[in-house]
Amino acid sequence: MGNDKKFNKTHSIRFEMSIAFIATMIGTFTFCLVINLLFMENFYVQNKREAIIEAYRSIDRATSTGDITSEEFDQEIRHICERYDIEMLVLDGDSKTVKSSTSNAELLAQILWENMISPAGGEYEIENRVVLDVGENYTLQRDEDRYGRKYLEMWGVVGNGNLVLVRSAMESIHDSVAISNTFMIYVAIVAIVAGSIVILYISKKITDPIKRLYFISDDMKKLNFEAKYESTGDYHSEIDALGSNMNELSETLEKTIKELKNANIALKHDIAKKEEIDEMRKEFLSNVSHELKTPIALIQGYAEGLKEGISDDEESRNFYCEVIMDEANKMNIMVKKLLTLNQLEFGNESANMDRFDIVEMITNYIKSADLLARQKDVTIKFDEYEPIFVWGDEFKIEEVLQNYYSNALNHIDGEKIIEIKLTRKDSHVRVSVFNTGKPIPDDSIGHIWEKFYKVDKARTIEYGGSGVGLSIVKAIMEGMHQEYGVKNYDNGVEFYFELETK
Repeated sequence: MGNDKKFNKTHSIRFEMSIAFIATMIGTFTFCLVINLLFMENFYVQNKREAIIEAYRSIDRATSTGDITSEEFDQEIRHICERYDIEMLVLDGDSKTVKSSTSNAELLAQILWENMISPAGGEYEIENRVVLDVGENYTLQRDEDRYGRKYLEMWGVVGNGNLVLVRSAMESIHDSVAISNTFMIYVAIVAIVAGSIVILYISKKITDPIKRLYFISDDMKKLNFEAKYESTGDYHSEIDALGSNMNELSETLEKTIKELKNANIALKHDIAKKEEIDEMRKEFLSNVSHELKTPIALIQGYAEGLKEGISDDEESRNFYCEVIMDEANKMNIMVKKLLTLNQLEFGNESANMDRFDIVEMITNYIKSADLLARQKDVTIKFDEYEPIFVWGDEFKIEEVLQNYYSNALNHIDGEKIIEIKLTRKDSHVRVSVFNTGKPIPDDSIGHIWEKFYKVDKARTIEYGGSGVGLSIVKAIMEGMHQEYGVKNYDNGVEFYFELETK
């Protein structure tokens, strides 16, 4: 009940639509009536003038060709006279009637001779005559007899000297205009009444669904999502589509509120989550401490040996210094990698997306790393490619390539081949780095992207790896929302990543 009162306080769409359509109908009929009143009579007069001129020309052609007495001419002139209410008279040079369409031929002959004897000249009134048009052999004028009746007349000479008079009473024009206007008024009244009834019915059909939608939205405002819109028509209109969207909106809001309530419950478990994060932090510190413990112990031991002068020869001292420098360099590299990984994981270093040639970047890197490959007697295979432009952070992509390349060098075996390939995939290109050697064990392949994870710890210690490189690859590629991964083969391992080309 409250909704009805509130709805009725607003401007009724049904009322506004009805008023607009009815006003449009009234305005349209009023406009048409005004046009009729102002221009209909002139239109009739112009139409009558053209009919009189056409009758005159027909008589002229018939007298010139001698067909004025033919049956065909009688039918043609009778049709014109009956259709346009025209009187016609044709006289020869001796004032004898050649052709007449009226029984009042003597009166028409008198009028014709009066015009011939004393014609009106120019566009001025003489004896109630007003000349409208003057041709080479005819005159068109408006005339008024002594009874006040007005006529349109055309008289002149046709054919071989015959005289002709064609006229039509203008009284019929006034009657036709009056009848037309009266009929239009009746039609307008009936159309407005009937149209108003139809418009009220149609507007009700249109606005009732809108009213239902209003009540549904009012229920939704109160977080009551039980009310649903149901279409009552046989076809789907825009209102039905709106109702369907509101039903979907209602379901979405209900689902979202449920999710928010569930999320609110989940917040209560934040303490446990915090403890889990603290545990991960402790684990991280423990891993870092473990990784740094060995190089620190070596540095400390060899430094103490140097201080105490355990070995006096220069070669031994140089060896001690090289060990200290090597271990310090490993610590420096690991700390830098950890800082890089920390910035990537916590979003402190955003990707600088740019368009660059991946072929050129790989080629330049292979040249710069050629010395490392020759030191280990490794064969590098990279085919020639046309330039391939990709989108990404060029500096970080080069770091991904460097990690893959270094990883391949450190785990290479067998034929000692590293092959870098580019494969197009729709709007992406895949960069893969393959090295011959032992495949990664199945129980380790799911953990290689984790921090400090090492498949072969002894070998990792041998080349000074920290187990952080692939974690950096993971953070970079996920930061750019691109694919990456690893595949095992019988004779080696392939690491890959993908970049967009468009």
